[in-house]
Amino acid sequence: MVGVPLARRAKRRAHHAPRKMTSVLEYAQLGWASCMGAHPLSEGGRACSCDRVGCPDPGMHPLSPAWQMQATTDTALLTRWWKQDPDANVILPTGRVFDVFDVPAAAGRPALAAMDAAGFDTGPVAENGDRVLFFVATRGAPEDEDEWWSCSLDAGPETIDSTPGLRWHCRDSYVLAPPSTTPLGGVVSWIRPPDGRPLPDPLRVLDLLADFCE
Repeated sequence: MVGVPLARRAKRRAHHAPRKMTSVLEYAQLGWASCMGAHPLSEGGRACSCDRVGCPDPGMHPLSPAWQMQATTDTALLTRWWKQDPDANVILPTGRVFDVFDVPAAAGRPALAAMDAAGFDTGPVAENGDRVLFFVATRGAPEDEDEWWSCSLDAGPETIDSTPGLRWHCRDSYVLAPPSTTPLGGVVSWIRPPDGRPLPDPLRVLDLLADFCE
């Protein structure tokens, strides 16, 4: 009985690991920097591949505290990293090329349908469990930056349950990117994969999302 689940886990790893390296190299071609993320564990008494005992967010965070400096588009470096740890999840820092609106699927799915009905070009859209991620052009560091905030404080695992609405990942934040694996055995996936076209205006997308996130 024990051999069956282990075989299934090995099959999942063999299936997803090469896709992760392929994906980070494709992101690099788009100019999207990435870095290694921790990945969930299902054996050995630990839930996460990181060094933290009792990790509160297993497999959903960067592997290194220096992730902002490590994130790169260098294909040789990315290839070496994922050859060393093919199970590593994929972290994409926000606030560089793109920002990400992170909304509950209950709001994101109908909002996406409404955008399609209106003929609005949504840009890349991904799904992570019960959350939908809309990739938009970055605001970067606008002149009125005092009115904007670093989303790392607003997107931590301890606040997920208490702030179920819209979150704006901009500078100093990140998202878990396809085809990363989640603690419940799911896979982050693209609803609309990136295709190199210009990303949509964040304020226009925000206007369209706001009504569905109230």
